[in-house]
Amino acid sequence: MKNVLVAYFTTGGMTEKMAEYIAEGVRINGGKAVTRCVADIRAAADLSGYDGYIIGSPTFSLDAPTPVKKFLDLAGKAGLQGKMAGAFGPFTHDVGYQHDSHAPAIILDSLQRDAGMKPFELGPFALKEDLVGTGEGMKACHDYGRIFGEKLAA
Repeated sequence: MKNVLVAYFTTGGMTEKMAEYIAEGVRINGGKAVTRCVADIRAAADLSGYDGYIIGSPTFSLDAPTPVKKFLDLAGKAGLQGKMAGAFGPFTHDVGYQHDSHAPAIILDSLQRDAGMKPFELGPFALKEDLVGTGEGMKACHDYGRIFGEKLAA
């Protein structure tokens, strides 16, 4: 059974809700998932013991917030090379102009570049904030977690 850390930063609760749904998705096929706020992860040792990592954050001014950047610096020093990584986050803006300046893309890029982690093949997952609390949003989060868990176990 593979163990996944779903770490998140939230201000309004939407990213935390997504984290819980994604963790449920990991558990669907028997994986283990722990959710933790990035502020509670203060040392590299706090990142040990997991087979995969999924990190979530809202986007602030087309960037990842400072607590997430601090977490990413810590992850870069934690010896996570080769571990599978995913990223997620809610958004409120129009992503019709979609590019690499939303938090999930920034997170996944940093985990790959700076921590040497293997990016999850589905890439970064962004969900329109008004869908997070709906059945459609919950299913999308479950699917991301479930597929991550399946790929990790393969």
